[in-house]
Amino acid sequence: MLSVAWSTLRTRLVSFLGTFLALALGTALIAAMGQLLAVTVDSPDRGPQRYAAAPFVIVPDGRVHVRTWRGEQSLPLVEKAGLDAELVARFPGAVVDRAFPARLAGGPDVTGRPWAARRTAPQRLLEGRAPRSQREIAVSTGARVGDTATVLTRAGAGSYTVVGVTDGPPTVFFTDRRAAALSPRVDALALWNAPGGALPPGTRLLTGQDRALADPSREDDARARDNAVTIVGIAAGFAVFIAVFVVSSTFAFAVAQRRREFALLRTLGATRRQVRLMVYGEALLVAVAASALGAPAGPVLAGPILDRLVALGMAPSWLVPRTYTWPSVTAFCVGAVVALAGVAVAAARAGRVHPAEAMREAVVEPGVMTWGRRIFGVGLLGAALASMVVTAVRDPLSAANDKSFMPVVMLLVTAAGLLAPAVVRPVTRLVAAPLGRLRGAGATVVTASATASARRTAATAAPVLVAVGLATALLGAAAMNDAAKAAMRAAPVRADYLVLPEGAAGLDDRLLGRLRDVPGVEVVAAAPTGVYTLEGATALIRRPAEAMDPAGLVNVLDPPVTAGSLTALNDRTIAVSETWELALGDTAKLWRADGSQVSLKVVALLGAGSPADSYVTPAHAFSAPVTTAYVRLRPGTSPDAAGAALRHAAAGHDVRVLTRDAWARSTGDRHGSASRLGLLVVLGIILAYTAIALVNTLLMAASDRTAERAALRLLGATRGQVLRYAMGESLLVVAVGVVLAAAVAAVGLAGLWGSLVQIAGPVAVSVPWPEVGAVAAGCAVMAALAAAAPLLRRG
Repeated sequence: MLSVAWSTLRTRLVSFLGTFLALALGTALIAAMGQLLAVTVDSPDRGPQRYAAAPFVIVPDGRVHVRTWRGEQSLPLVEKAGLDAELVARFPGAVVDRAFPARLAGGPDVTGRPWAARRTAPQRLLEGRAPRSQREIAVSTGARVGDTATVLTRAGAGSYTVVGVTDGPPTVFFTDRRAAALSPRVDALALWNAPGGALPPGTRLLTGQDRALADPSREDDARARDNAVTIVGIAAGFAVFIAVFVVSSTFAFAVAQRRREFALLRTLGATRRQVRLMVYGEALLVAVAASALGAPAGPVLAGPILDRLVALGMAPSWLVPRTYTWPSVTAFCVGAVVALAGVAVAAARAGRVHPAEAMREAVVEPGVMTWGRRIFGVGLLGAALASMVVTAVRDPLSAANDKSFMPVVMLLVTAAGLLAPAVVRPVTRLVAAPLGRLRGAGATVVTASATASARRTAATAAPVLVAVGLATALLGAAAMNDAAKAAMRAAPVRADYLVLPEGAAGLDDRLLGRLRDVPGVEVVAAAPTGVYTLEGATALIRRPAEAMDPAGLVNVLDPPVTAGSLTALNDRTIAVSETWELALGDTAKLWRADGSQVSLKVVALLGAGSPADSYVTPAHAFSAPVTTAYVRLRPGTSPDAAGAALRHAAAGHDVRVLTRDAWARSTGDRHGSASRLGLLVVLGIILAYTAIALVNTLLMAASDRTAERAALRLLGATRGQVLRYAMGESLLVVAVGVVLAAAVAAVGLAGLWGSLVQIAGPVAVSVPWPEVGAVAAGCAVMAALAAAAPLLRRG
């Protein structure tokens, strides 16, 4: 049957062109994603940056060490301690480095360092000279020699004269003495000769690649690597899903077109098994050819994709591109498996064709849905609905994760694609109802043609269903999740204003003092820190904590408390989330942000929606910067007057003074832009597939419509009228696909809303109209062009 399959392929190139392109694209994408995954996982960590020129570096250990019965556990400290003064005195020739967050007012975040530490990178002096006085600095960005710059640090805002410009990462260099005054902690000693003697406990000597452990970007690098792996994995999963959908849809339509052909083969003696093997053979031949083209293209495609992800901030820039063999081999095999899996239902249907059907000539299909397709479609729809109900009842908080919603949307789209032939005719009549008011027979011809073959209409509408449905559901869900998270963040906040820093330096003590001097307000500072606990007495876990003054906490925040009270919070107690699995009154054995051990009594349990995982007093935070100042107005204070006074007090400190509502909107917008970027990357892959499937299905349908178009010409229709009828029918089918997509998105977003309303209250159902409109318009343009192309070619 392979020879018959090969002959069929040669005579029906147009029918299999879309499948070939979809599989080639899918194989190339899978190979490219495999390449990116291998590069992301196998790339070595970034080499030393801050101490690249210093062969030996002495640093604090920077880790908390806890002994358990299964051995020692350790994690990086949230707040690192400095080196002891006696150790610094042992190495008089070493470069003493103090690295602290700073910011040029109105400019970027920078790292403050003493001028002597310039040698460790090294950072070359490009212009000017070294700073010599307390009010002179050298910078690598944000200013020029001779400028007067305001530098914000934890100590406050200071005015300095720029006397030098260096290359290298964003840095502001102070004199060694000024840097020591701004940040007394010694972060590292850089040496060019091996230190003699043993180092005291709590310190480490770094050499070679280990010097990178002292770089401040270590955690960001690990986070960027994880983000890249997540994006690549999601994109590869969607590539496989859409490839199977396109192949199955295309072959199902092809089998429906070729029923008489299969019946003739049965009449000539072919068995059902042989017919099925022929269809499998066609799919396998197409898959082998497409995979042979797509698999080698993976490494070529991986480079531009990686560059784009890096440009979008979704992958680290320091990855080392390499070419691997296994992703292409895997993609080739996956291409064949995808083709055979996608054609399984179509092959089974082809094998069931009866020889007597060779004598039938009918335009209207008597039966468009098999019982197997109905059962499978209803089953997938039921699974999607059940999943949404279970999530809403048992774990509504998990619905706020975009990734948990994607499988549900896939189930809904697949179910709609399977059940589409059963609803195409009523939906088509509904969509075409306004056309009945038009003059002439055009509306009748277009509507009758679309409803005459429900399978053809459903197959053509399927790519539109995928493109518009996924775009609407995924982008709409992302917007709803962002709104829900913003509402959850804002709900416990009772403060009237929030003061937030623009950079990593935080809010300095001088600014906090000025804010507290504003009459009629209460200011409560919050510093994010962390604590460590042992889970199961074996696993050391870092847990986020918020350090706040307990007297003011309850005045500016109202987190959900399921047991106990935050009024009992003091230096010997702690409020923890229910996820800690501790009971009220338990004693929590903790290690604080600096590694010191402490036991605190649990006085409050925090429920879902709490803005913090735990609350401690400022006595348990050491060097953590203040990142938020909550401002509550006292009774009788004018909000407008207080806002103006707060902004006046914050002038020159590069901070934002926001009302509660403005802060809630800003946090939602910032989070939404990041999640939207990831979804747009995935949707780009989906649209590439659906464009191929839509055009190919219309071209396949056009080959069967030649006699029909000729009959219209014999009845008196002009060439222009036939062209308009064809384009009108294609646009009608696109409209049907949009309606089906709207139904899928409505069900999915309604289920998501049912979960989010329990954790965040009523959330507006957000439809991304510009993106959805662009996708639908693109489908309409491609459909019209694909419908017109065969007629224009014939002249």
